Amino acid sequence: MANAAILCVDDESIILESLNEQLEKCFGPDYLYETAESAEEGLEIIEELIKDEIKILIIVADWLMPGMNGDEFFIKVHEKYPSIVKIMLTGQANEGAINRAKEHADLFAVLYKPWSEDELFNIIKSGLGKNE
Repeated sequence: MANAAILCVDDESIILESLNEQLEKCFGPDYLYETAESAEEGLEIIEELIKDEIKILIIVADWLMPGMNGDEFFIKVHEKYPSIVKIMLTGQANEGAINRAKEHADLFAVLYKPWSEDELFNIIKSGLGKNE
């Protein structure tokens, strides 16, 4: 079993399914692919993976989610786990939110919806390179 994970967080299950499918197609069985439908669930999954000694390499999270937006989520994650590479997925993030995430959470990249599989692959690949 893989001992490194990529976590995707989005409140739309169809987006999560699409990300998961594309990531598995691009990177195969080398990684564990986890999904969460809210920032709160994402934080719980992070704690579980860390407890199970699985290294989280990358988190791809939507910006606009109920309860907690992606920039706030990334700031919380960054406070505890600064080495995780953070990629914001968005169709509507404002520049202020992106800048806040860059400044306070070391945001690695922004992926705009709808994304292309090549774009996803290239951003994840360069993010993985940063983490190795």
